[in-house]
Amino acid sequence: MEPTFASGARLLAVRGLGLRRGRVVVLAHRDRERPPGSSAYLVKRVAAVPGDPVPPAVRAVAGADVVPPGHCVVLGDNADSVDSRVWGFVPRTDVVGRVVRVLSPAGLPAPASPAWAGGRGRRLT
Repeated sequence: MEPTFASGARLLAVRGLGLRRGRVVVLAHRDRERPPGSSAYLVKRVAAVPGDPVPPAVRAVAGADVVPPGHCVVLGDNADSVDSRVWGFVPRTDVVGRVVRVLSPAGLPAPASPAWAGGRGRRLT
């Protein structure tokens, strides 16, 4: 998601806030190709939700004109991002949560036990 978020930044994602165009979400890597040593999670921006027209850049890969129920289209902010332009539709079940805050920029440690987590926060990396 560079330039929006630097690689290595620690982000807070919350589950169950709904899927809307323009929101930045965390995705489970699942069956997508994953470089060795990379995170099991990806950060992408929602470009289309069920019922929306499929963006032209994704149409050839997705093979449809409308996003089907239970799926979405996600795009990275970087022009050469690997996203729905490569994968097609992303199942809604792959969306882990919506990014709501940057906890620490790249290269800085995250808080040891943030108050919002009560020490029970789950690390996503």
